[in-house]
Amino acid sequence: MMRWNRPFALGAWVLGGFLGRGITASAVWAQSGSGGQTGALQRDTERRSVDPGRRGFESNCAACHGKTGRGDGPVVELLKRSPPDLTQLSRKNGGVFPIDRVYQTIEGGTVAAHGSREMPIWGRDYRIQGAEYFMDVPYDPDAYVRTRLLWLVEYLSRLQAR
Repeated sequence: MMRWNRPFALGAWVLGGFLGRGITASAVWAQSGSGGQTGALQRDTERRSVDPGRRGFESNCAACHGKTGRGDGPVVELLKRSPPDLTQLSRKNGGVFPIDRVYQTIEGGTVAAHGSREMPIWGRDYRIQGAEYFMDVPYDPDAYVRTRLLWLVEYLSRLQAR
């Protein structure tokens, strides 16, 4: 039996399976239900829930794109070009969230020009982070990067203006 030395590997594998089947992290949370919790207990449980897409966005993207994704982050004045309003991606694409284009833009490896080079190429950065984290433990770097990117894409889909 395989033993998981790193808890993230199992979480990435599980979430990767859900995303591959079209089930989002928020849908999994909603399907699990709150167990009839109401009021403060439910809010406390929601606050402690794991949302890796949101956590990744807030740690990697919010400085430029703002916490709400509207392009109003605290470092905007230092950039040559203003970051786009990420809440309007669906509206600008005929009401459909452009999953592949967003994924490719964040990943940065196959898009010739994804805005200015001020935007980091997160696919490369996540690959480096995975190698540093797992070191001698066997893991699939492509699956690790794909999972991290899909968490961000899924979170961005939830930010879209209605």
